[in-house]
Formats: sequence, C-alpha cells, structure tokens
Amino acid sequence: MTSAIEKLSAYARPSAWALEPESSTFAPSSKWSNKDMDPVPPQKRTWSTFNYVAYWVSDATNSAVWELASSMLAIGLSWRQALPAIAVGHIIISVVMVLNGTIGARLHVGFPVLNRSSFGFWFSYFSVISRVILSMFWFGIQTYTGSECVYQMLKAIWPSLARLPNHLPENANITTAGMMCYFLYWLIQFPFMLISPQKIRWLFVVKVFIVPPAWLAMLIWAFVKVPANKGLFDQHSSLSGSALSYAWLNALNSALGIYSTLAVNIPDFTRYAKNEKAQYVQLIIIPVMFTLIGFTGIAVTSAGMVLYGKVLWDPLTLINEWDNRAAAFFAASSFLLATLGTNISANSLSAANDMTVLFPRYIDIRRGQVLCAILGGWALAPWEILASASGFLSFMSGYKVFLGPFAGIMVADYWIVHKGKVDVPSMYRPHGRYRYTGGFNWRAVVTILVSVPPNLPGLINSINPKIAVGGATKVFSFAWLFGFFVSLVVYSVLSLVWPAEETFIEEAITSEDADAVSESSSHVEKGVDADARAA
Repeated sequence: MTSAIEKLSAYARPSAWALEPESSTFAPSSKWSNKDMDPVPPQKRTWSTFNYVAYWVSDATNSAVWELASSMLAIGLSWRQALPAIAVGHIIISVVMVLNGTIGARLHVGFPVLNRSSFGFWFSYFSVISRVILSMFWFGIQTYTGSECVYQMLKAIWPSLARLPNHLPENANITTAGMMCYFLYWLIQFPFMLISPQKIRWLFVVKVFIVPPAWLAMLIWAFVKVPANKGLFDQHSSLSGSALSYAWLNALNSALGIYSTLAVNIPDFTRYAKNEKAQYVQLIIIPVMFTLIGFTGIAVTSAGMVLYGKVLWDPLTLINEWDNRAAAFFAASSFLLATLGTNISANSLSAANDMTVLFPRYIDIRRGQVLCAILGGWALAPWEILASASGFLSFMSGYKVFLGPFAGIMVADYWIVHKGKVDVPSMYRPHGRYRYTGGFNWRAVVTILVSVPPNLPGLINSINPKIAVGGATKVFSFAWLFGFFVSLVVYSVLSLVWPAEETFIEEAITSEDADAVSESSSHVEKGVDADARAA
C-alpha cells in the first residue's frame, strides 16, 4: 500500500512528466524545445506528393466545406454565383498555402517556431496562444458534428433511438441519446490522436478511397431524384445591385476563411515533406477539390429544396429525411470519417503543435492532442456553445480578421523582407537574433494595429446585429483579403525602411548547416585531443 502511494506521489511531481530532450536541439535548454519542436530530421520527412493530394482530398471532403457551399444558397445566391466564389477563394488560399508551406518544407520547422522570425520571440506567443484556444473550441464543435453522424448511423440500425427517453434536464442543451452518441464518437476519435504526424497521413489515404465515392453517390442521387431539366438548378438569386455584390464578397470571404487557419500553420505539415516540391501540388488540388465538393453540396442541397421544400444546408439534416435506412447509414458513416480526418488535421494537431511551444519541457505532440481531446472535447462543453453562444461562434468565425494579417506578415517577412535568408537555430533562442526589442518586433505589432481595427466594427456587428456600425460592415465582407494585403504592404514597408539589421544574413542557416558546423567542430576537438594524447 505504501509503495503504491509513493508511486502515485512520484507522478504528482512535475519532474516525472518532463520529456527527454534530444541532443539535436538548438535551444539553450529543454525549457525551450523538445524533439517535436526541433527541425524534422531527414529520416522523418516522409510526406510525398501523393500524401499531400490525399491530405487535401481528405480535408475537402468534410461537412464544413459542404455546408459552406450550400449555405450560400440560404443567403440568396444562385449556384452560378456561389460556385465562382468558392473557386476564386480557394485559388487565392492555395497560393498563400504554398508560399507559407514552402517555408516549412525548406526549413523543416513548424509554424509556432517559424513565427518567431517575423513576430519576435515573445510576441509570437500572441498568435500561438490564440490559435490554441481557437483550435480547441473548433475541436469540440467538430466532435459534436461527429456525434450527429453517429446518431444518424445508429438511428438507421435502431429506429427507436429517435424515441429514446431523455433523462437529462432541459437546460443541459443535450439529450441522453445525444450524450451517448457524443461519447461514442469521442471514443472512436481518440485512438487516432495517439498516432504520430508521420503515420497519420495513412488515415487521409483511407479517407480518400471511402468518402469521395460516397459523396459522388449522393451527387448521383440528386441528379436522379431531381433531373436538371426538372428544377435541380432552377433556383435564382433573390439579391440584386449592391446587396448582391456584398453577398458575393461575403461568400468569397467565407471560402477564404474556412481554411485561413491552415494557411498560417501549413508548415506544421509541410515540415514533413520529402522535399519542397512535394507540396507544390497544393496549387492545383486545393481549388479543384474544394470547388468539386462545393458543387456537390450545392447540387444535393438544391435537390433537397425541390424534394422537401426547405433549404437543408446541413447534410445530416438532409440524411434525416431519408426513408432508406441503408443509404442513411452509409452516407452518415462517410460524414463521420470525413469529420474525423478534418478534426485531427485542422484542430487537434494544430493545438498540439502550439502546446509544445508553450510547455516544451512537458508537452509533445501526442500529449498535446490528448489535452486537446479532454479540454476541447469535454471541458468546453461544445453542446452548450452551440445551443446558447451564437455570438461566440460568430466571433470564432470572424477570427479571420487576425488570420489574414498573420498570413500576410509571414509571407512578407520570408519572401519580401529576408528573401529566404533566415537563421533556423536562432528561432529557438530567446536571446537570439529574432529577439528584436524585448522579444517584440515592433513592425509586426504596428502591422497588426493597422490591419485589424478596420474590421472590428463589422466583427462586432456579426456578433450582435443590434449594434449598428454603418458602412463598416462592408469592409468586413472581405475581411481576410483586406487583412492579408494590408499587412503584406505595411509590414514590408516598415521592415525595408526601418530594417532590423541583426536579422539580415548573407545566406540562410538551416538545421543541416548547424549540424554540419557542430559535427566539424566535434571532429576538430577530437583531433586536438588525439594530438594532445600523442604528445
């Protein structure tokens, strides 16, 4: 008994949870880095062009992309207006994705560390902490979406589930059946969060061979049930003039915003690329796949409007209308797998990468994902948020007002200001060349202060429409584009007119360069020791 108590008390000490640092770290101590933060070694760079194709086909096939397209019909756009907004938005985001992705593929370092070179060592924590919180909230919400898939699957097998007595109070904002399905989905999802980023790519490959065929079947169902000559695409826009223009811009902004987070943290995935060319395929696969999935969502939603007389932009509510239980089961299972892959790639891995930077001595990617599963999945109670916090959801959706500037600063700093000549080892040192002024790059601070505030009135209005902000909502209609291009220009001008001289170097210093210097020094030291012993 005493021995058991001693073992438990040992685990209560922080030192028991400390990670073993690898010798390759460039940080001054394990307080500042761990093996998951360090540059990816050559043997772990396993992602090929096919893996990035699989990744984006996997990410495109998710409920949010489907709902993005179909919800455009709900705001009054026709399919002819919605589809170009999706295509243009994803062409733009794919360019930014490759620009920032190339940085990760060249330097083999994740976003939270790379961000220090532009924001400054300490100011970079602003973007990292905010993204951790954002990722955990979206993780919980996506987990709730997955639980709805489980509900539809179980209801197809066990129809009486819809009549299961509810033993939870009304103010719980979730039913007994809902909580049971939520717990089941959380259990299904959890084991995948223990798989390393090098191996999780196979989940995306599996998803590619299952989800797109299932969604193609739903598209065929739409054309069979409601042929094109019988009203499938008869819906016309209910808007005109400036209202139509701003609705289209808002749709474009939504298309940009749906993956604006990944446009910033794509280095978390491209750092595992076999070479930088492996991820260039994103330029093609992103706009093609997202436009195709958008078309699928629009067609199936249009069919639902004809068949059921209402805009069922959530595909799970559409499935709920079906009488064919087998079709409902397989369709819902495809959405379950779609949600699973997206939640891990876009949310849990993002949160975990950021947590490694916040607590490098104690948290690696696996532990970070476990924490995300617990905090995002349970502590934040996503069913409460969805039921009663519409304003908060609007804020999270509007967070793109920060993500556009983040992406713009990263692109400007690497490609325009420093022209790719950066010092990777210094990104791990709090007193290195990227300390700037007290850990803050004032140029990045000023850029944020210039590019974000013009969008805040529109963000406030989206949270609470009762607060009138006049014409300021028009800027918010293209918030991401505004933030990205304003930050790109402002940061470039400030950094070139008032350069941080200490950050400019003649050639890039990568992890391989530092290792080579270290190895050369080691050989010299060994040679000196040998000569001394011989003498």
